[in-house]
Amino acid sequence: MMLWRYASRLTQVPALTRQRLPCISPPGQSIHLKLFNGNKGNLRTLFNETLVHQVHLTRGQAVASHDGYSISFIIKLALGGGALLSVKVLTTPLKVDCKVNQPTQEIRDRLHGTESSEDSVDPPFDWLAFWQLLKPQLHYFLAAMVSALIVALANVHIPLLLGDVVNVVAKFTRETENEGRSYMQEIYVPSVKLIKYCVAQAIFTFSYITFLTRMGERMADSLRQQLFTALLEQDIAFYDQHKTGELVNRLTADVQDFKSSFKMCISQGLRSITQIVGCGVSIFMISPQMAGMTAVLVPVIIGTGTALGGLLRALSREAQHQVGRATGVADECLSNMRTVRAFAMEDAERDLFAREVEKSRQLNERLGFGIGFFQAGSNLFLNGIVIGTLYAGGKLMSTNQMKPGDLMSFLAACQTIQRSLAQLGILFGTYVRGISAGARVFEFIKLEQTIPIRGGKKIPYHSLMGNIEFRNVSFAYPTRCDQEVLHDFSLHIPAGKVVALVGVSGGGKSTVAQLLERFYDVKSGSIMLDGVDLRTLDPSWLRGRVIGFINQEPVLFATSIMENIRYGYPEATDAEVIAAAKTANAHEFVESFPRGYNTVVGERGVTVSGGQKQRIAIARALLKNPRILVLDEATSALDAESEGVVQAALENCIEGRTVLIIAHRLSTIQNADVIAVMSHGKLAEIGTHHQLKKLGGIYADLIQQQQKEEKTASKRFWWI
Repeated sequence: MMLWRYASRLTQVPALTRQRLPCISPPGQSIHLKLFNGNKGNLRTLFNETLVHQVHLTRGQAVASHDGYSISFIIKLALGGGALLSVKVLTTPLKVDCKVNQPTQEIRDRLHGTESSEDSVDPPFDWLAFWQLLKPQLHYFLAAMVSALIVALANVHIPLLLGDVVNVVAKFTRETENEGRSYMQEIYVPSVKLIKYCVAQAIFTFSYITFLTRMGERMADSLRQQLFTALLEQDIAFYDQHKTGELVNRLTADVQDFKSSFKMCISQGLRSITQIVGCGVSIFMISPQMAGMTAVLVPVIIGTGTALGGLLRALSREAQHQVGRATGVADECLSNMRTVRAFAMEDAERDLFAREVEKSRQLNERLGFGIGFFQAGSNLFLNGIVIGTLYAGGKLMSTNQMKPGDLMSFLAACQTIQRSLAQLGILFGTYVRGISAGARVFEFIKLEQTIPIRGGKKIPYHSLMGNIEFRNVSFAYPTRCDQEVLHDFSLHIPAGKVVALVGVSGGGKSTVAQLLERFYDVKSGSIMLDGVDLRTLDPSWLRGRVIGFINQEPVLFATSIMENIRYGYPEATDAEVIAAAKTANAHEFVESFPRGYNTVVGERGVTVSGGQKQRIAIARALLKNPRILVLDEATSALDAESEGVVQAALENCIEGRTVLIIAHRLSTIQNADVIAVMSHGKLAEIGTHHQLKKLGGIYADLIQQQQKEEKTASKRFWWI
């Protein structure tokens, strides 16, 4: 089954023909589309039915990439003066020819609001991990158990004592049977016992709730910390395969469900079972005949509850997964609100979220209907037992085989059993929900990373030169193991030199940077730092002290500029932070803010411009004084003015460091000591700017292409 995508008509777009994309590649794999422009004009924004990701125009071809859920198209146009403008455009009318013939289940799932059945299977609950979580709080657990047990025993005795009180009252209604003793003398002993049990019940109810609250909150706190730590230590490949909304849902909703369910099952479950057993014994002691009739009907209730329980459990699990999917859609939309707004996709996102929420509503309504049916049937059945008890008890009283107080005690005990059975029915659904949530949390806590966060060799700083060598490296991303991004790739980056990586999109340039940071391990071959294999070095030391990484879209946290720069080197003084900002040409604009370095930049740094954000990121990288600097298209998203300022800041910080520059704009790397040209995951050409230009190969073609794009864009800028 193929996936069809259609272009939408926009205002001011003359006769945009609806064209279809005949196939989509697996997530992360590039899609090569041949674009044919019928009238050589009419550049306009294109959006389609779902969210959009990126396309890059190279020699008449657009190379689209997607993450398995959506596609977007951004073409970079060359303008006059060497500048490039990134705009969301496509030529129209458009004919599309796709080279890949593999449908993508995940995109189809997002479009149609479905998900594979594999995702609906919960992992088994890890009881050993649960015991390790419970063990530090065992004293609270035992105290809560004892308190709940005392409450249950009190609830068993209270109906019996109540019957004794009723018997005394009934006795004094007949004056001939008072035997000269006063009413107060007769009522005193059973009344005092009843009051004592009621007070004990109140005290220990407070106790077990307090103990359970302390235990539950501390377990939840520990569980959240364990889960968050486990998520922090997962490989980058793990985040390639999981959506943020799913992870946040496990960290919040699943932990909360597990904690609440555990507390309820321990307290109310123990109390209900104890009351059922205790009151069951009591009614047999009061009247074996009536108790026998009641006991015959109890297995019917249990059998019916067990049958319905299986159905309710499946519904509960499916409903929880659907809530997680809806949360993921909302998180993805809200996290990328600027993209949604830029493509006017609010309606599409609202419809998508509404579709997921509607499915969640339907599932939860079905679950509620099932629980309601079960409870209503149970209550009807149990109330029938009570009515039958009254009838049978009346018959026994009429023949003096039972006292009024005994009938009162029997009814109270039966009602306690009824409430306890109904509570167990409710707790069954709670237990199912809690076990499912806990299993999902423990699943992530148990995951082992293939690349450790810390541990390994550290090269003494005075011996660290920054000499890098890629030796016959082959690599494929874990999400698409059968497609190699790098194949037998070798490159030497001498210490203290500036090496630039260039090439067409999808050639593996950014992959080289990610492997150097050891976000992934190579499939074969090795990466050496000063002659030491990267896999034997401490990753935390490597990333935290050796390599400074600056990419195209730096992330700033919703805190002050001071803390954003200090991120990664918390022990830095204010003076060191300011010095790094000056080197990055950031000090002047930071001081122009009313609160200076205490200015809060907002989530993802939305309150500062792209150039300012980039300079803050450069200062953050420089603060730890890295020996190696990696610049992954650090200026490609900036306008000409901002690019000039950031470029000057970068030139201030490369002195004496090994620098790897990944660049699209060839004008920014002409002065590099070495330029390496990549093609199809291999090193195609290497040399200086003049050597490669003279060679007349791929690099020379790229220069000509960019010059042609600049001229074309300067002539046709009025189309935008």
